[in-house]
Amino acid sequence: MDAGSVRSIALILHGGEETSTKTAGRWRGPYLRMIPFAAALHRRGHRRGLSVRLLRYRYRGWNDPELPPLADARWALDHLREHYPDASVALLGHSMGGRTALRVAGHPAVVAVCALAPWTPEDEPAHQVTGRSVLIAHGDRDRVIDPRLSYRFAMRARAASDRVCRFDVLGDGHAMLRRPRDWTALVTRFIEPALGLSDPDPLITDAMARPVPEGLTVPLPGWLSWPT
Repeated sequence: MDAGSVRSIALILHGGEETSTKTAGRWRGPYLRMIPFAAALHRRGHRRGLSVRLLRYRYRGWNDPELPPLADARWALDHLREHYPDASVALLGHSMGGRTALRVAGHPAVVAVCALAPWTPEDEPAHQVTGRSVLIAHGDRDRVIDPRLSYRFAMRARAASDRVCRFDVLGDGHAMLRRPRDWTALVTRFIEPALGLSDPDPLITDAMARPVPEGLTVPLPGWLSWPT
C-alpha cells in the first residue's frame, strides 16, 4: 500500500517475558499468535486504507528499568507518524504487548488501544489513556496473568477516559486458543470503528456506556450471536 492511500494504521504488539535479553524471533509463539489478528484486520480493512503493522521487539523481555519494548513501540509510532502524518493509529497488544500498548497510549498518533489479557500490575499507570478509546478483554481461565489485575486497571482507566470497556472471555485462557473467532471478532469490531472504517459496534458501544462495574465485566458472546 502506497503512502498516499493509507488512512489509518493498526500497530500490533506481541507478548513476551518479564526478563530476557534473547532475540524476539518471528518463529516464537507470542509473535505467531498475533498473525491471525493481523490477517483479519488486513483482509477487512486494506481496501479502505488500513495498513496493518506487526512489530517485533528487539528482545523478549520487559526488562525493567530499561523497558526496551516501550522504546521499540515509541520508535514505531514516531516512524509511522513521520511517514503517514495524517493517519490515526490503533494499538493491539497481547500480554506484555497489552501492557506496552496501554503504556504508550499517550502518543499523539494513537486514538485507540485494544489490550488482550494485558499484564497490568497493581502500580501500572492509567493516566496516559486520557482521550483514547480503550477495550480490554481477558479470559477467566487465564493462569498466567490474573484477570483481576486487568479489571482493576480498567477501573483506573475509567477515571482517565469515558471510553473504556472490558470483556470477560469465559472459558478461555492466556493463549486465547479456545475461542479464537470470538477474540478476532472483538478485535475487528473495536478497531475498525475506532479508526473510522465502519459504524460503531452496538455491543461495544453498550459496554462503554454501562457504569462500573457492569461495563468492565461484560461476558463476551459467541461471534455468531453478536448483535448487529
